Amino acid sequence: MRTLRNTHLDSLAVALLLACCMFWGFQQVLVKATVAEVAPAFQAFVRFVLATVAVVAWCVWSGVPLRSTAEPPGALRAGLLAGALFAGEFACIYLGLQYTTASRLTVFLYTSPFWVALLLPRFIPGERLQGWQWVGLAAAFVGVGLALGDGFVGPANVALPRAWLGDLMGLAGGVMWALTTVTIRSTPLSHVAPAKQLLYQVGVSAAMLPLLSLALGETWSLQLSMFAWGSLLVQALVGAFVSYLAWMWMLAHYPATKISVFVFLTPVFALMTGAWWLGEPVTPGLVGALVLVAAGIVLVNRRPLAP
Repeated sequence: MRTLRNTHLDSLAVALLLACCMFWGFQQVLVKATVAEVAPAFQAFVRFVLATVAVVAWCVWSGVPLRSTAEPPGALRAGLLAGALFAGEFACIYLGLQYTTASRLTVFLYTSPFWVALLLPRFIPGERLQGWQWVGLAAAFVGVGLALGDGFVGPANVALPRAWLGDLMGLAGGVMWALTTVTIRSTPLSHVAPAKQLLYQVGVSAAMLPLLSLALGETWSLQLSMFAWGSLLVQALVGAFVSYLAWMWMLAHYPATKISVFVFLTPVFALMTGAWWLGEPVTPGLVGALVLVAAGIVLVNRRPLAP
């Protein structure tokens, strides 16, 4: 049965996106605050183990088939690919936060819509951007360039001399996120229930990330403070379960190019939360980058003029 798709973002989509963006901006700061106690790859591993349990329980409760034989041909292979890309994205996020601020890494992570807009129309012509939407994408791209330059030569470089490394990891994470979106939308995986799509991603991550953690020689311990356990539970149940399930549902019902660009708001929330909680520096270059990114959101999500 084919899913009915909207051509524009309605009030429900906007409300869900705002809620997700606010949480995702806060989440990056929460992860960075927890890295001091829980090693990054191990932290991601525990998060996705908990999330996998939650998603399996949701599938069982809602009647979503867990067997791959109930899926279209090719969905299993596409699901494993999406899961591997998702795991790579979060490896970049958690490791990158050791070197740069949460707000800066979030700016680079959310270059994902650039790559979605460039790649997805090659597979789905209806996702193509037009006119002012490309101007908006260019404005957001310039904004990210400003942020990157600030990490190399600006005040951020003085405070965090290896910020550029974290920035590049954030950029790599954004590319992997975009490739995950393209995989979901352009393969038989698009005909799989959103909860099962999410299960592929969190399940493969739960299998891959402990190998990365062991390779990095991280210390494994579950003797954690109440704050660390609370952080992991919030990351898993709200972040990797509720918010990503909502994201999967929106990918199935709205144009991926439009919802992907809308999430450029997340760096704004990450900037505010990082400055308030962690005392992260707010530089003119970063503020200018966020202004351009916000302008890009408005332009990309403009409805085309009637003929």
